[in-house]
Amino acid sequence: MKKIEAVIKPFKLEDVKDALANIGITGMTVSEVKGYGRQKGHSELYRGAEYVVDFLPKIKMEMIVTAEQVDEVTTAIVDAARTGKIGDGKIFVSDIDKIIRIRTGETDNEAV
Repeated sequence: MKKIEAVIKPFKLEDVKDALANIGITGMTVSEVKGYGRQKGHSELYRGAEYVVDFLPKIKMEMIVTAEQVDEVTTAIVDAARTGKIGDGKIFVSDIDKIIRIRTGETDNEAV
């Protein structure tokens, strides 16, 4: 089992969700997060005063998939989230040792 975490631009959430649904991925956790990478934030003007926005709003999507699904899922995310501009995001893939569904006690593949 693998955990895929994708940090994307907020306006791309629906596109990515639809792309994942098209390949059969229906379960995911979505969080509103803030962060920065190479973008390093930007300056804004508010009531005549300039201030720096260091952390930019992002969306973090998390899902658990089988090892066989990783390439298909990551390709779908990249294709749907890419704008070609800086700040498109990142995808992280990590191993999951154990999964337990609390309601039924099912474990691992059955729990997904």
